Amino acid sequence: MPEYVSSTVAHIQNELRKIIVGQDEPIEQMLVALLAEGHALVEGVPGTAKTLTVKTLARIINAGFGRIQFTPDLMPSDITGTNVFNMASSNFSLRRGPVFTDILLADEINRTPPKTQAALLEAMEERQVTIDGEPYRLSPMFTVLATENPIEYEGTYPLPEAQLDRFLVKILLSYPSADEEQQVIARWDAGFNARRLEQVDIQPLTEVDAILRCRAEVQDMRVEPGVQRYIVDIVRRTRAHAAAHYGASPRAAVALLLCSKALSAIRGRDFSTPDDVRDIARPVLRHRLTLRAEAELDGATPDSVITDILQSAEVPR
Repeated sequence: MPEYVSSTVAHIQNELRKIIVGQDEPIEQMLVALLAEGHALVEGVPGTAKTLTVKTLARIINAGFGRIQFTPDLMPSDITGTNVFNMASSNFSLRRGPVFTDILLADEINRTPPKTQAALLEAMEERQVTIDGEPYRLSPMFTVLATENPIEYEGTYPLPEAQLDRFLVKILLSYPSADEEQQVIARWDAGFNARRLEQVDIQPLTEVDAILRCRAEVQDMRVEPGVQRYIVDIVRRTRAHAAAHYGASPRAAVALLLCSKALSAIRGRDFSTPDDVRDIARPVLRHRLTLRAEAELDGATPDSVITDILQSAEVPR
């Protein structure tokens, strides 16, 4: 039983609740991406604690944290780093960019041009960057948590499908409920300040390699052939659905497998069930579907298409 994974995640979730009110499901999905060695795209309107959640998570897991505020004038070298000539030694030395960290917050990633967005592709896929022809390895824990604003399109550059597919999951942060929003107000009234996290009694993980150990346990898990066929059936149905212009690729099937394993480990099981697959299917697939224009006009969304597929796919016994 992956008791270590479930207990570690429970500690992280409890510590996050000291800072973040609500958002339990999005936080669980973020942890799924982290344990499955993937990256997450986090979408939500301003003020829903996207940045605060990522900063707090890095603090709890004792991870290095870097942040890039994406803007239209950002250059690829601002992300990866560049070689700088040292006048004293008459040599070039590497000035490392913010990708040389464990947890990278790519804030408002859709506000920078495609050339700069593409600078993250190699880092996300290969865990390395190439500067002036020289490859440099990144941290084994390197994870990109990118945010974007869904309500503002002027001056933005939508991520191309090839880069969207590099994100293991797309997480949606919604407005809190009335009770949760009142809790937020009460905490601030009592003296909480999100800009002073060091004043909050957060208990980090005691083991430095806790996340790497959790990842190893998730990787060692196996999924029954019946559940594997269920995953393949769901992904293939996205390509045949009447509302879909393009469906999910085989990479999506692999992502759904990995996320199902991570979710079942978080829930304290060493085997994945169809329920695990269904519960994580929307975050894994929603950014990998392109809908037909007429379907969108009729009100279809990626989530509604995925829901329709989950209702029609035969569940293994």
